[in-house]
Amino acid sequence: MEAALAAALRGPRGANPLVGAVVLDADGTQLATGYHRGAGTAHAEADAIAAAKKAGTDLRGTTMVVTLEPCNHTGRTGPCAQAIIDAGIARVVYAVDDPHDPAAGGARTLRAAGVLVADGLGAQEAFELNRDWFAAVAARRPFVTLHIAQTVDGRIAAADGTSQWISSPESLADNHGLRGLIDAILVGTETVLVDDPRLTARDANGEQHGKQPLRAVMGLREVPAAAAIRGTDGKFLHLPTRDPAEALEALFARGIRHVMVEGGSRILGAFLAAGLVDELIVYLAPTLLGSGTPALRELGITTLADAQHWSWDDAGGGAVQRLGRDLRLHLKPLAKATEDHASGKDAEAIEGEH
Repeated sequence: MEAALAAALRGPRGANPLVGAVVLDADGTQLATGYHRGAGTAHAEADAIAAAKKAGTDLRGTTMVVTLEPCNHTGRTGPCAQAIIDAGIARVVYAVDDPHDPAAGGARTLRAAGVLVADGLGAQEAFELNRDWFAAVAARRPFVTLHIAQTVDGRIAAADGTSQWISSPESLADNHGLRGLIDAILVGTETVLVDDPRLTARDANGEQHGKQPLRAVMGLREVPAAAAIRGTDGKFLHLPTRDPAEALEALFARGIRHVMVEGGSRILGAFLAAGLVDELIVYLAPTLLGSGTPALRELGITTLADAQHWSWDDAGGGAVQRLGRDLRLHLKPLAKATEDHASGKDAEAIEGEH
């Protein structure tokens, strides 16, 4: 399970949980490892099975250890429970139940097919791995990534409003890669009126990727008819609200499961103040402005005791990366207290194998 958890961390956070899987032979030797690389790609179980098949490994009679209950539905990919059955895997050990209704029930399907199933091994570690994803699923809202591109003294624009480009070309390329993974990108009307961004996912040559996020704007002011964000593909949405929770509710109702909030500073501050950010990505440029637009406003914090605390996130490439001249910082909300998973299971639950 420790190897599966380590594999899971190689994937990106987002609409889907981080999941890792390891296949073992009868002697406990690791035959194959897989992990989920993001929305639309093979799930960890299928990835491990594919790796084993590529190596010519016969999986009949083997054991799969996975950090989350194998899914039981067909979405962008097929059901992992059926892939396990088809591969001839005889035993599955997973950490935590899948809370997502359409995907749940994989363990039941496996047992019905004669596969031995045990759950609860490493449950607390697996739950902590995806704590914020579990919270978003329970709240029926999208997973929220908040993105900030700022100078080392915390500015996102100079005093005259210029901001292109604070970040290095490498940081911009990384951000466009993120845009290709999410369902929607969200900014405030002030950002649209000041910067007139396109908010499309583009490659190094400026060409648009095949998959584009929904471009959403929240705020009470009208979005000009000629604004670049409107585009011509119909993937534009104006949310006439200043309430982050209301905006997320509307996006969730449209099928959005992962949204990236990009600005401006009031919108960023509003989401953070509301406690609705699951992942924070900061591109930190070694630049000083001294004045200009601060990265964040109106967090409602007046004393150090009320400060927000975050922890470094090693998922998806690491907590700190060098991108050209910039640093890319990856953080997640610091858990206020250790949470027990709803199943109440621990490592000893493996002994109660069905």
